[in-house]
Amino acid sequence: MRPVLKRFLFGSAALAFAATGVVARAQNAPAGKDMLLQADTAVYDDKAKTVTAKGHVEIDYDGQILLADRVTYNQDTDVVSADGNVSLLYKGGNVAFAQHVVLKDKMRNGAIQGFGALIDGHARMVASSAERREGRYTIARNVAYTPCKICNKPGQRVPTWQIRADRVEHDQEKHRVKFKNATIEAMGVPVFYTPYFSEPDPSVHFASGFLMPDVGSSSSIGYYITLPYYWNMSRSRDATIQPMFTTRGGEVMMGEYRERWDQGGMWLQGSLAHNPRGGTSTHQTQYYAHLFGSGRATITDNWMFGYDAQISSNETYLKRYNISQLDRLVSDLFVAGEQGRSRFMVASYFFQGLRASDNNRTFPVPLPLIEYTYIPMQKVAGGRFRLDINSVALARDIGANDQRMTAEANWRLPTVTGNGMLWTFALDARGDVYHTDTLTNSATSHYQTRGLPYAALDWRWPFISSVGSHAVVLEPVAQIIAQPYGGNRAGIPNEDSLNIELDDNNLLSFDQVPGYDLAVSGPRANFGLRAETRFESGYAEALIGHAVRFKEDPALAAVPGSGFTGKNSDLIGRFSLKFQPYIDLTNRIDIDEQTGNVRRNETYVTATYGRNATRISYIELSPTLGLPARQEINAQIDVNFYRNWQAFAAIRRDLKADQTLDSEFGLGYEDDCLGISLGYHKKYTADRDLKPSTNYVLRFKLKTSNSPIEPFSLFPEDVFSYGRP
Repeated sequence: MRPVLKRFLFGSAALAFAATGVVARAQNAPAGKDMLLQADTAVYDDKAKTVTAKGHVEIDYDGQILLADRVTYNQDTDVVSADGNVSLLYKGGNVAFAQHVVLKDKMRNGAIQGFGALIDGHARMVASSAERREGRYTIARNVAYTPCKICNKPGQRVPTWQIRADRVEHDQEKHRVKFKNATIEAMGVPVFYTPYFSEPDPSVHFASGFLMPDVGSSSSIGYYITLPYYWNMSRSRDATIQPMFTTRGGEVMMGEYRERWDQGGMWLQGSLAHNPRGGTSTHQTQYYAHLFGSGRATITDNWMFGYDAQISSNETYLKRYNISQLDRLVSDLFVAGEQGRSRFMVASYFFQGLRASDNNRTFPVPLPLIEYTYIPMQKVAGGRFRLDINSVALARDIGANDQRMTAEANWRLPTVTGNGMLWTFALDARGDVYHTDTLTNSATSHYQTRGLPYAALDWRWPFISSVGSHAVVLEPVAQIIAQPYGGNRAGIPNEDSLNIELDDNNLLSFDQVPGYDLAVSGPRANFGLRAETRFESGYAEALIGHAVRFKEDPALAAVPGSGFTGKNSDLIGRFSLKFQPYIDLTNRIDIDEQTGNVRRNETYVTATYGRNATRISYIELSPTLGLPARQEINAQIDVNFYRNWQAFAAIRRDLKADQTLDSEFGLGYEDDCLGISLGYHKKYTADRDLKPSTNYVLRFKLKTSNSPIEPFSLFPEDVFSYGRP
């Protein structure tokens, strides 16, 4: 035996010595795949053909690095034995730790005792023993595995969740971890056992497989469970299939498909359901279906095609199975083009009402709706010019069919004077042509035209002052609109201005009515006063104003809750207070100018501190569009009472009827690795065949730090195939 230098190379067949810093390739080793050994001391045994290295031993072969206190390499058998503080770093970045390792076949295979592994930087696996196969599989026995980050603080070293199993196989090429006879523990407590369990390792961002199920109980559909399966088709396409089984509501098969492409994408969600206990008698066999979706596709650089879908086969289906709480569904199909500031669109809409008072045969179908907006890039006569053309054809089963063509040209010239006054002069000319078919015993048809020109002047004079260290802005606003009367002629149908409401968003506007069919006409004026102060942590803002007319417009006054009664409009106010990020308060109020009664009063308060939040809303509305007066309060509170534990509660109450509408409360835990929640929800009102109901739901979500979707499988791959590249 003889001592050798500290740095040398050796291959699988013969050893080549080199002085420190000199690189040489071993005989019979593939080019570029020499084994490099570095140690404090090393001894070569000529007879046994072994090399024994001691002290800070490092072996590098083909990107794999072995560190140990002592390493023995047998040249004849190509076996590497390592002892003491052994760590093995693989190409992908995973690290294995052990006290004793025996490797062979160019360090591809071997046996490990006292095994531990770090996967993708934070997932950990410990086992009594392990073996390495084919350079890609690590098979461990008596294993504890967790993808969670472990805190080094005393008392917080137990992972949020982990899996204990008799046998674990980690495939580094497929990035998959499989378990046999596995028990899932949450915060050290066993919660689930399965003979087979599989999940992607933390390096995988998307992988096919089963997601965690939801289980719950509802007084309307009984006990239920959902078993979602996630299918990762590619980096830009995926689908989720989610069957739902209930004890009293039948079966539901839900599915979702998503795809993204350059400058576009699509999303579809649908379901089919069979309910043997449907109807008001709960003895009717019923079948339900729904389809939601949205899509956008680029035709050229300036043109786009799109759709939105919301369709249900039954009025109460979506609420019965908690798919959606919508009571009006809107679907559309459109082609749109944009160039500069100008835009052109052709669209069609389909409306579906789910309320008990809705008759879908009376709902119009716009086919087509054509919109064109032309805004030149350059100024016209020193001001901004805009041209809008809008046309729509409406058809329905019951009621009148009508068509409308509208063209409107608008020109505005803003000016700032030397003393800070803001003046905006506007000219507008609009023309409408209507054609209406009234279907009675004999069809009648008539045309109606309308012209709506106006000239308007907007004046604002903001005053800025300082109160201490705060800036205060006081801004009076006045608008004068000169326009002829007669904008709402008899015989013009009202299709798109059924719900008009004067509020803080449209009060200081030349045209305060949405849509085209109803119009604010005649000479009038709008007045407002805005005050604002800003400070280091937020701001406060207040607005108050109203509109004045020289003559009442019966068409506007006939709309309940419009705010346009008489010559003077309602008094409109808004107050906002924000202490970011803690307090956000907004109050909107509408006071009847003639009676002093409150027509609308809305208050929204959000208070946030860390993970604690309180949200309160109060709404008081006068009767409108056949709906009764409402006075409701909605309150929700979330309390983070201990570390990652959260309690939540909410209530919605009708103060006018002195009746609770909905209530819910629950308890949840969530960190970057685990989510558990148990919730209770009670609905106190009935809707046709939906009776008041009570619901409980339990959700259990396992997460990894890298993966937005963490599917798992309860089936071996030879029974149910998934996740294959």
